[in-house]
Amino acid sequence: MDDVVIQTNALTKTYESGSNSVHALRGIDLTVHRGEFIAVMGTSGSGKSTLMNVLGCLDTPTSGNYLLDGVHIETLDKNQLAAIRNEKIGFVFQGFNLLARTSALENVELPLLYDRSGRKRDTKAMAIAALGRVGLGDRLNHQPSELSGGQQQRVAIARALVTEPALVLADEPTGNLDSRTSIEVMALFQALNEQGITVVLVTHEPDVAVYAKRIVEVRDGRIRRDAPVKNRHNAAEDLAAAELLPDDDLVAGPSAADAAAGGGASTEKAAAVSSGERSVA
Repeated sequence: MDDVVIQTNALTKTYESGSNSVHALRGIDLTVHRGEFIAVMGTSGSGKSTLMNVLGCLDTPTSGNYLLDGVHIETLDKNQLAAIRNEKIGFVFQGFNLLARTSALENVELPLLYDRSGRKRDTKAMAIAALGRVGLGDRLNHQPSELSGGQQQRVAIARALVTEPALVLADEPTGNLDSRTSIEVMALFQALNEQGITVVLVTHEPDVAVYAKRIVEVRDGRIRRDAPVKNRHNAAEDLAAAELLPDDDLVAGPSAADAAAGGGASTEKAAAVSSGERSVA
């Protein structure tokens, strides 16, 4: 069990609205091993965003069991969940969620300021190292408005990595990016995964999912398909090939037909996620 990062058994989530019950998750059994790269797919209303929220400890299951890196999540109170989010999960969102008028270095350092373990003392050095890891060592003092969309997402990924989490959860991380930049971001996720980082990515785009190693398709609150990606694409190679094409000829990656499980967010404020506190709109 030491190599299991996520283990859910008969996980359900039901929302009550007046006299109506909405069954968002209907008995999810999912195992994610350390070092896996999984794409969770599904159409709107399939339950994939609810699953993302539960896996990210932003919401609690109605019933069932959830073991995250050896910790039983369903038994924890709000303060304990906040500590788990900060310690074990790195979040990457579609909208970047960077603090404006704040440097890249300060944005990445933010989660460390909420660390409750007392082990992460040299926060600036850790933030610098995380930015270097995503290729932004020369952009430490740039504010979000001075960075491209792809660079902003790299800052967000560095922020997710800086706490050395057991799991990186990415919710539609390419949704606000153009085709070329999307491939660059997926190349970064693949490189990080090759270094042993566990990545669970939520997407509705088959062209993005083919960069993962495994696809989990959610429909009507249930896992309908769980299979390895056939003909998995290498984003770095696709990016190199794309560089040879004029911009007008660039498409958003490989065909959806290459995905074994082919295709069928919630976004929190940066400071709230970093501190482990869920914001309320």
